Amino acid sequence: MLPAPRKPSAAFIGASWVALFAGGLTFMIGLWNSSLPLLAKGYFFTLLMYGLFSAVSVQKSVRDRLEGVPVTTIYYGLSWFSVMLCILLMSIGLWNAELTLAEKGCYSMAYLLSLFAAITVQKNTRDSVGAESPAAYTPDSDVTFGR
Repeated sequence: MLPAPRKPSAAFIGASWVALFAGGLTFMIGLWNSSLPLLAKGYFFTLLMYGLFSAVSVQKSVRDRLEGVPVTTIYYGLSWFSVMLCILLMSIGLWNAELTLAEKGCYSMAYLLSLFAAITVQKNTRDSVGAESPAAYTPDSDVTFGR
């Protein structure tokens, strides 16, 4: 049984949330003000939302496996595949978009910051819950899944 995690500092939690909002807001403001067609804006917005969900899913499945919580191999693999697919699709979309290099760089960095921050916010949330109630952190040993 792993020891319960320590609660992250308020500064680290705050910095994680600021990074998430900064990345997401920068990306959204860029989309709002861009001259891209509505279809392209929808594509990039969908990739942002899918990417954030995928990043949180990867963090959860990796952490679950490290703590002995059962995670199916298919879910674990799909989580990683989703993140890689999001990054690939964002790269292809930006490569083909009629944007300046500065705009492409801004979108790229805002996107990657958002994904990283989503992972960090999820980690902090999980560590905070685990520090407050260690009993909730114990995996159910009766549940088994294929690995």
